[in-house]
Amino acid sequence: MFLKIKNIPKVSWSSNKIYNFKPKFSTFFFLCFGLILFGLGEGLLIVSSMGASPWSVLAQGISLNVNLSIGTITFIISIAVLILWIPLGQKLGMGTIFNALIIALMIDLCIKFIPNPTNHSHQLILSVVSVLIVGIGGGIYLVSNLGAGPRDGLMIGLQKKTNLPIAAVRASLEILVVSVGWYLGGTAGVGTLLFAFGIGPCVALGLYLVGKIFN
Repeated sequence: MFLKIKNIPKVSWSSNKIYNFKPKFSTFFFLCFGLILFGLGEGLLIVSSMGASPWSVLAQGISLNVNLSIGTITFIISIAVLILWIPLGQKLGMGTIFNALIIALMIDLCIKFIPNPTNHSHQLILSVVSVLIVGIGGGIYLVSNLGAGPRDGLMIGLQKKTNLPIAAVRASLEILVVSVGWYLGGTAGVGTLLFAFGIGPCVALGLYLVGKIFN
């Protein structure tokens, strides 16, 4: 059933508007908690050594064809995605800002403190768990309705325009991104493919669980 979800659920701690810089404590708490999980999942995917996320593969592929670093390309991609928000009617909020800050911090903490598994089966398990954690975290922070990160905002905007399920929109977006990145020379691993095909259903699952638990 969760694969058919088309809308972000509204619960008791959801903000009534995105432009809310003085949210209730519960709203702010779940925003941060969801983003911490999201960043933890992204970090664990890197630690698993099974491949980077599709958007990182895209950045790597582009950087191989232009004289710019992966970090610079990543920044440019984020700006380009935010520009795409304009025709899609998406709005920035404090969640957009905290998305960049908290996820970056969690990725750094994971890389610093969590050891890389040496066993291949453990690497695979960790990569699967990481995608699930990203999806659950994404579902929690999106329900707070304080603004999405660039990729999630693009997903929401495209869903509204196409009226397709969120899982299908996100999966299609990630598969397209990793395909372009791979074609340009980016390196995609098993973890990358798991993320590309699994993140859509996992985000939908996160939204479904939050809606069920808090409604």
